[in-house]
Amino acid sequence: MTNSLSPLRQYAIVTANYWAFTLTDGALRMLVVFHFHSLGYSTLEIALLFVFYELFGVLTNLYGGWLGGRFGLRLTLWAGTLLQVAALLLLIPVEESWPRWWSVAYVMAAQAISGSPRI
Repeated sequence: MTNSLSPLRQYAIVTANYWAFTLTDGALRMLVVFHFHSLGYSTLEIALLFVFYELFGVLTNLYGGWLGGRFGLRLTLWAGTLLQVAALLLLIPVEESWPRWWSVAYVMAAQAISGSPRI
């Protein structure tokens, strides 16, 4: 199968996708920080919420090259982008009325999904 897109157009698409990822990644982090700050969490408690996110980012970097080589960069780029959007959508139902442990566990799981697109 031949690709009908010019190299410049391919580069522009990939660049735009990574810019969008950077924007949504920053949005996710800021939503988490502001939400838990408004709930009265300490700075250390908020920082610990990001441990799961960063751990999954490290695991993704370990396996991302292999996945990209095996299945192609186009597939991994789109999969990562869709996972990032899904993680942002998962944060919509978070409520202040949720028990503290459930809120933390839920947000950490959403961030773990979000940590996976770094390929």
